[in-house]
Amino acid sequence: MWGLDTPFYFYLLLLIPILIAVYLWNTIWKKKKIAEFGSGNYLKRLAPEASTTSKPLIKMVLLAVMVFALIIALVNPKFGTRIETVKRQGVDIVFAIDVSKSMLAEDIAPSRLGKSKQLASQIINNLASDRIGIVGYAGSAFPMLPITTDYSMAKMYIQDMHTDMVSSMGTALREAIEVGSNYFDDPKTSKVMILISDGEDHGEGISDAIAMAKDKGIKIITIGVGTPDGGQIPIKQNGRTIDYKKDTDGSTVVTKLNDATLKEIAKSTGGVFIYGSKTDEVLQLVDQTLQKIEKTDFESQQIADFQSQFQWFVGLALLLLIIDSLVLERRTAWAKKINLFNEK
Repeated sequence: MWGLDTPFYFYLLLLIPILIAVYLWNTIWKKKKIAEFGSGNYLKRLAPEASTTSKPLIKMVLLAVMVFALIIALVNPKFGTRIETVKRQGVDIVFAIDVSKSMLAEDIAPSRLGKSKQLASQIINNLASDRIGIVGYAGSAFPMLPITTDYSMAKMYIQDMHTDMVSSMGTALREAIEVGSNYFDDPKTSKVMILISDGEDHGEGISDAIAMAKDKGIKIITIGVGTPDGGQIPIKQNGRTIDYKKDTDGSTVVTKLNDATLKEIAKSTGGVFIYGSKTDEVLQLVDQTLQKIEKTDFESQQIADFQSQFQWFVGLALLLLIIDSLVLERRTAWAKKINLFNEK
């Protein structure tokens, strides 16, 4: 088995034909100038030790091979023969994030939704080998990212969440739990759902969703974002607040954190409720909760242990450099004895 570390450097191989072209042009130019200067016998008497045939060619070949070796060293070919079986242990975690309009309230900075994104991303940063998925919900729930170990992609999806993702108004906690529960396709894995919301629930059947989660062995950690005093829901245009959401009577809507529903969900499923105002406290409590959950083997990987081989090509280039310094463009005593280049 083999691989290439940085194959981009293969483009540098174009230097070799350029070097050869320069060498050929220089050789032709030299011959023309020598022919203009005088005859061959006359030049031999003026420069009897000069080697005008083979040695310059040998030096050119050495230079081309040396450049080739250095380029291959930059590419860094890797060869591997040892295979390891790596077992991953962790927990399957599904993030269910509220994107209803009430999450635009700014009673918690920068907003309830902004805080939810920060908390979810920070929790992911603290994970190691757990698998994660993402569900968004408002008046209805929808799957965003299936179970994966690609944390970078998960955080990218989270940062792209906004309140216009769902056309239906309201907040349906029941549907969020149901959709999130469908992510867990392996009955043997430990299952956790992290539900981040202000707790407002405009749907029905939350008790049925809780019963389904308990039946599947899903522990739900609920994180409440918002304040008991609540806040208004801003209507913004080009980043500026132009008004606040009003009800049918024309009164300004004030949305408050409903922690009672979130506490009920957490308690009924063996999870924990956490106030989301302090990031450090949330991270600590989530970590403590996950540490108490039994880790399961959910993936085995075959990994090739590749070893870099660039040093051999660097050594070859250095050896050729030494040889090149010994090959002079004149006739040397040892060369005349061997007559290696058939020069009379």
